[in-house]
Amino acid sequence: MSRSSESNVILLAEDDADDRMLVKRVLENELGVTDVRTVWNGEDLMEYLRRKGAYASPEEAPRPALILLDLNMPRKDGREALTEIKSDPELRSIPVIVLTTSNSENDVEQSYLAGVNAYVTKPARFSEMVEAFRRLHDFWFGVVRLPGR
Repeated sequence: MSRSSESNVILLAEDDADDRMLVKRVLENELGVTDVRTVWNGEDLMEYLRRKGAYASPEEAPRPALILLDLNMPRKDGREALTEIKSDPELRSIPVIVLTTSNSENDVEQSYLAGVNAYVTKPARFSEMVEAFRRLHDFWFGVVRLPGR
């Protein structure tokens, strides 16, 4: 899988249409992120990352700089997808941030054991979400050096 040297693609894996729209709106309108891709379940996430099916074209599925991953998705949940991503030598270097409503200590622990780079509980209020995403964006795209960049 080729890597874009300047990829700023954020891939959001989220089954809830309202949450997808809200996160995308915050990233694009509040933070100026220009390339947010979305999938709604873990199977589509893995097809996107492996460029299969509807995502076979590199233009349709550029390698993401960052994955925002919901844990509770249909067809393959985020836990399973995270394990697959971090087990695959071609994908494991992509940072994954779990973005979920779950406050379960077990989910936090299991996510880190599976290799997640950060675990974030979705803020309840819009202003809190904007601030949380601003901090995440500043850290991951301003402070951290990502692979291929």
